[in-house]
Amino acid sequence: MKPANALKDRKSINGNTLLLLITIVLFFLLYAGGCIAFADKGFTNLQTFLNLLISNAGLICVACGMTCVMLTGGIDISVGSLVALDCMLLAYGTGTWGMSAPVMCLMVLGVGLLFGLVQGFCVGYLQIQPFIVTMAGMFFARGMTAVISTDQLSITAETSQTFYDWANFRIYLPFGGVVNRAGKLVMPYFRIGVVVAILVLIVIFLVLRYTKFGRSLYAVGGSEQSAAMMGLDVKKTKLKAYVLSSFLCSIGGICYCLNTQSASVSQATGLEMSAIASSVIGGTLLTGGVGNVIGSFFGVLINGTISSIVQTHGKLASSWPNILTAALLCFFIVLQSIFAFLKEKKK
Repeated sequence: MKPANALKDRKSINGNTLLLLITIVLFFLLYAGGCIAFADKGFTNLQTFLNLLISNAGLICVACGMTCVMLTGGIDISVGSLVALDCMLLAYGTGTWGMSAPVMCLMVLGVGLLFGLVQGFCVGYLQIQPFIVTMAGMFFARGMTAVISTDQLSITAETSQTFYDWANFRIYLPFGGVVNRAGKLVMPYFRIGVVVAILVLIVIFLVLRYTKFGRSLYAVGGSEQSAAMMGLDVKKTKLKAYVLSSFLCSIGGICYCLNTQSASVSQATGLEMSAIASSVIGGTLLTGGVGNVIGSFFGVLINGTISSIVQTHGKLASSWPNILTAALLCFFIVLQSIFAFLKEKKK
């Protein structure tokens, strides 16, 4: 027979991965349902799935950062406003200031690092509630977006040829093409934002799984007292988590802007809720200590699939994606509570 500790660890791992499995299965069921119901509207085309990645590339990056923060037992509701600020900086900087696209992207990343440093210091070292800190950050970022410009700006070939070329660059796949109504073979494609989002996903997955910092996030979220007794610097870990979250958010802001090629004060409103919902649906516990970015990735895909189904249907109100996402969020929160109760009962 195996040692009792090994059996206990195995059960714990199986319990923690059950939510992830449910999320993955739910995505495939939703997408398969869409393919069956709307096969005549092109839902089965490979391009439909790639469009899902293209339109949600920014959210994937933001959700990865949100997952890292939530693993510590915290939360960050400033990410939507920070994305809006990033887009406004890119549009205004390349247009009005005449700055080059690479320089503005570096500036946006720097803003993200500084933003995360301030919030992480307040949460980690000053021990202010994360919700209060990030709510202040949300108002500040949205306000600064309006200070820069209250107009809706667009990034065109005239304002920034480089950024325009990045946004419209297509990477074609050698398979999965379809013949359009004109009788021309159209090959599926994806954009640069998708490449960036997938790279972010892979890197953060490896960081959480194989690095000391990743293990520290889980330890702090599981029990701050236990983490401190193990010699971990809890305050520094929280600081790094918020810096990483805001940095990834700024990467997501660049991807978001590559997709929209525009900026406005109201842009990315509610994006923080989408990121939180994606993380929770993906199996990240609100109390911290359990979760992974693969689950958050599938959570993003589920939200995107729901929106695609509603849009393809054409006769449903635009509010239905929010309603269905809210129902799924409640469902997974209830599941989390059940698993937590069962875990405590076994102890």
